[in-house]
Amino acid sequence: TFITTHSGAGTGEAEANCADMAISELKDYLENGNIANSVNYPTCSMGKARAASRIACLHANVPNMIGQITAILAKDNANVQRMVNESAGENAYTMFDTDEHLEDVTIEALKAIPAIYRVRVIK
Repeated sequence: TFITTHSGAGTGEAEANCADMAISELKDYLENGNIANSVNYPTCSMGKARAASRIACLHANVPNMIGQITAILAKDNANVQRMVNESAGENAYTMFDTDEHLEDVTIEALKAIPAIYRVRVIK
């Protein structure tokens, strides 16, 4: 018989650390749109949302999504400060910060892109 050490994954401390991590990641997603340790989406972060507006688009990983998104932003004369796009298999995630808040019609136009699943106005 061999005796091995326990990994510690089931200790009270480990469970508390896991809970803290989950809360921290969920809070960062809700407040800033950043994704970490997702099953279906890639890790994607732009740090703290500091611009006038931050928008996140959850969409299919298909050609020309960035072009479709930026074309709609151009129609609204939205100045994109920063933008990030990451993909994981069939899904992709695009976030962008703008100098101004986008008009409701612009948000609705983004939502109308066929391969977009969801548009989140974070700020």
